[in-house]
Amino acid sequence: MNTDENIKEDGTAENNGTGDKYETTPIIERAREEREKLDATNKKTEELIERQEALMVKKELGGQSEAGQQPIKAEPISDKDYANKVLTGDVNPLKEDGYI
Repeated sequence: MNTDENIKEDGTAENNGTGDKYETTPIIERAREEREKLDATNKKTEELIERQEALMVKKELGGQSEAGQQPIKAEPISDKDYANKVLTGDVNPLKEDGYI
């Protein structure tokens, strides 16, 4: 036991004879500082989450997809053009229908 500082080996302070008051140890001070840092970090994290949620709401209400672009729609092909693609071998109708 360290008698100079009245600190037990487990890091807690011993009663210094002044009633219910205990000496503040460096361990306790460090713990308080760490708690304050964590509280500040938690507050900043909460603010960032709120901002992120607001951006997500704007994006959803804006009608944009997740990538910020509207999906590209394929142009319809006329029957004549489709028949020409089948005859040239560019399109396989059996594969499109899942038979091959």
